[in-house]
Amino acid sequence: MRGAGGTNGGEWSFLLGLGMMIAGFYLLLSSIVIDARFGFGMHLYGIGGFGITSGMLMIPFIIGVIFIFYNSRNYVGWLLCIGTLIALLAGVLAQSQFRFTQMTAFNLLLILILSFGGLGLFLRSLKSNPI
Repeated sequence: MRGAGGTNGGEWSFLLGLGMMIAGFYLLLSSIVIDARFGFGMHLYGIGGFGITSGMLMIPFIIGVIFIFYNSRNYVGWLLCIGTLIALLAGVLAQSQFRFTQMTAFNLLLILILSFGGLGLFLRSLKSNPI
């Protein structure tokens, strides 16, 4: 019988490592707070002292939608729509601030040991282990 990753042995290391990784990365991600300062009046980009807001990005998007509904094979319309959505997503991500919640050193060590200790066990289970 073949074990984790098609190698001999390692089933328990695989399951324990996977469980530790899931618990650790869940605790890590649940301790991150995201503050987004985004709105239709916010400046997403600045070009030569002129600020481009998210509302201004809707203008090329609307033009692209008109082009697509007029002729769906028009590459300019698709380029405008996709480019605007990418710019809007990049602007939202650039305006977001990530920070950790206040936690004790014990909580941080627990998160790191679960996350990366579990990753080590998981990777070790994929290696051939003679029984």
